[in-house]
Amino acid sequence: MQPPRLTDWPLVRQILRADPTALGPTAESERTRNLEARTQSADRVVASVCPYCGVGCGQLIYVKDDAIIDIEGDPASPISHGCLCPKGAATFQLVSSASRQHHVLYRRPYGRQWERIPLEQAMDMVAERVKRTRDEHWQDHDEDGNPLRRTMAIAHLGGATLDNEENYLIKKLFTALGIVQIENQARI
Repeated sequence: MQPPRLTDWPLVRQILRADPTALGPTAESERTRNLEARTQSADRVVASVCPYCGVGCGQLIYVKDDAIIDIEGDPASPISHGCLCPKGAATFQLVSSASRQHHVLYRRPYGRQWERIPLEQAMDMVAERVKRTRDEHWQDHDEDGNPLRRTMAIAHLGGATLDNEENYLIKKLFTALGIVQIENQARI
């Protein structure tokens, strides 16, 4: 390995080029000249909507080899014009974080320990409990014979990570199940 030449030093280059601000080529190194945006290597770009709130800011999802490599604001979005709030700007971490959970933790009634169970088992447990609760507390009609077709034993409170489409589907599903107590944090 050769020792660095004096002209390789940034301060010397700045003096030799009479560049008092040290912007542009004076500040460049071999490494910075070879840098490129990670989005340049994307196979495709998919337009999407931020999942956090009801505003609907546009996002561009950059995909390479069927894996998300970056998420940025969409400049063509009439809502956000490419800007994202701090939560929206961190969406990439939502889908790619090494600390993201890929299993379900379950604590049995009166249990003291959490145990890992497969997602499919947890979904079956939730579906069974919703159906059982609905059936046990079903109100088909009131005391005067007027139709109710509802259950008051189940309620839903959505969070800020649900987007408009998810809230629409939740409302449709829960209404079809006879659940009438449906609310969302974004409205409260």
